[in-house]
Amino acid sequence: MVLSLNAIVLSKIKFKENDLIVKTYTKQKGVISYILKGVLSSKKNKKIAYFQLLSQLEIETNFKANRNLHYLKDCKNHHLYRSLHTNIYKSTIALFIAEILTLVLNEEEQNDMLFSYIESSLLWLDLNTELANFHLLFLMNLTKYLGFYPDDTNQNFNYFNLNDGEFQLHNSSNSISLENLSLFKAFLGINFDEINKIKINAQQRTIFLNTILKYYEFQLLDFRKPKSLKVLNDVFS
Repeated sequence: MVLSLNAIVLSKIKFKENDLIVKTYTKQKGVISYILKGVLSSKKNKKIAYFQLLSQLEIETNFKANRNLHYLKDCKNHHLYRSLHTNIYKSTIALFIAEILTLVLNEEEQNDMLFSYIESSLLWLDLNTELANFHLLFLMNLTKYLGFYPDDTNQNFNYFNLNDGEFQLHNSSNSISLENLSLFKAFLGINFDEINKIKINAQQRTIFLNTILKYYEFQLLDFRKPKSLKVLNDVFS
């Protein structure tokens, strides 16, 4: 079956001498991986530009259900970024987000709201300059679509339990303490246009990022800290 899909590139791995395996998140079919035969050869290497991390593509594919690797018939840019891949700060965030999405997205099924969130967030990042806190809010709001957005019913309570995803009166081994709780609350219920209002230094940013990654670890069984975390912290320190 030939399908036309909207796709976001999550990862790419060299396979054999000239082949590439590209993992994408598609609007219509969820996670799909493709094998690109000979794309690394000198005759075809111009096509590599399409498969930069988080590129948004329109793909024509030979799709067969229950197949691990699919084949591309054609592809073109759906959104052509202005600065996402050329600005060092944005490309570092893109590297980090792509790894996060590779870790958390596994389902081969349609999820229009999740795809729309990722798509619109990347377009915002591409067009805006207030980006030091972008990845923090991206991770926080992504939990809405993964099913564990914090229950903010009792924000007046003194602790947040990472395991239950709720605010509580009492401390536990899995809780965010008073020291970091105000920062955690500041990112609840806001959009990207408001992140420049949150003034934090590099140390606070690192602490908060480690906290939300720990939250992911509690909620997702196979989640692990991304390898790109150190690069991200170095660039924004």
